[in-house]
Amino acid sequence: MAEATMTKVKIQPLGDRVLVKPTETTETKRGGIIIPDSAKDKPQEGVIVACGKGKVTEEGKVLPMDVKVGDKVLYEKYGGSEIRLNDEELMIMHQDSIVGVLAK
Repeated sequence: MAEATMTKVKIQPLGDRVLVKPTETTETKRGGIIIPDSAKDKPQEGVIVACGKGKVTEEGKVLPMDVKVGDKVLYEKYGGSEIRLNDEELMIMHQDSIVGVLAK
């Protein structure tokens, strides 16, 4: 459908896959304790920057995607593969790994 123009990357996910840019979380310090990066959880929230056309059934019918470019989504903790393109961290995952779309 749409190429990843927000990230200045030319990549098109196939099938029911999406390309997600994880959102940066702000670090909060409580009681003067600083948590090192290695102990922090990875974000499970991001913005879709590219979508595939949809899942193809055994009959050859294409099921449309439930999400679109620009949607802010929540995804499973280990739901995708991390990739690095143009010094940018991105996630590529199946649409099934997305658990919800955040309201705007």
